[in-house]
Amino acid sequence: MSAIKSTYRHVVLFKFRDGTSQETLAAIVAAFRALCGRLPFVRGFEWGQNSSPEKLHEGYTHCFIVTFGSANDRDRYLPHPDHQAFCRTQLDPNLEKVCVVDFVSSD
Repeated sequence: MSAIKSTYRHVVLFKFRDGTSQETLAAIVAAFRALCGRLPFVRGFEWGQNSSPEKLHEGYTHCFIVTFGSANDRDRYLPHPDHQAFCRTQLDPNLEKVCVVDFVSSD
């Protein structure tokens, strides 16, 4: 049996303001992907749009999962100047609401 490796998941749900264009949404996704690609302590980046038939999304349409090796790596990410700039320029003008859940996952 192999050793269990833990990973740290940072899950973010976005509810965008009414009228946010598809072009703006595409630019946000591209900027988020580029941000995660630049930071050496980010292990992975995934995203998708809600497709659940349950209608329990409460207006959240986009889910992003950023994977780190540890909570310490997440703690480096949150105040990082590039992350803060992304939030100010891309998210703040376009978000109505955000939900964040972080957890340790065992592989």
